[in-house]
Amino acid sequence: MSSKKGYIHIYTGPGKGKTTAALGLGLRAVGAGYKVYMIQFMKGRRYSELDSCEKIKNFTIVQYGRDEFVSKECPEKIDIDLAKKGFSHAKDTITSEKYDMVILDEINVAVDYNLIPLSDVIDLIKDKPEKLELVLTGRYAHPELSKIADVVTEMLEIKHPYMEGVLARKGIDF
Repeated sequence: MSSKKGYIHIYTGPGKGKTTAALGLGLRAVGAGYKVYMIQFMKGRRYSELDSCEKIKNFTIVQYGRDEFVSKECPEKIDIDLAKKGFSHAKDTITSEKYDMVILDEINVAVDYNLIPLSDVIDLIKDKPEKLELVLTGRYAHPELSKIADVVTEMLEIKHPYMEGVLARKGIDF
């Protein structure tokens, strides 16, 4: 990796493609010789990207979630515990300086659902190594996070087949 500053990226908004954009950025980074580590919050399902990334050298994905939706109003203790464990792992991964890019997938939702305190994420960003590219994904990016990020992209939903009752398709939607 070059000696230049690493930036903070946010992919947010109600549209499809936030995780996919982060994966694309990670794939590009691996192609340039970077080491990429993705932590998925609130996800426990065997998504197709896990199968793909297992075949790619220097692209690691780990999950901290269950294969169930989390209740925003009343999250279960296990969901809070998994998010805290994932965040602790994220801090260790970032401070290890073993990776050039760290992707915190769905962390914006974990913050919005009060599974992870906003102040902890802000501190993590402020303490990140200078060269690290840090990517945060998920709907509901907090305005404070968007304010300190260098790159913010909002995905807008214009049209999608599920609006007409088409179920999510393996390899395309998950």
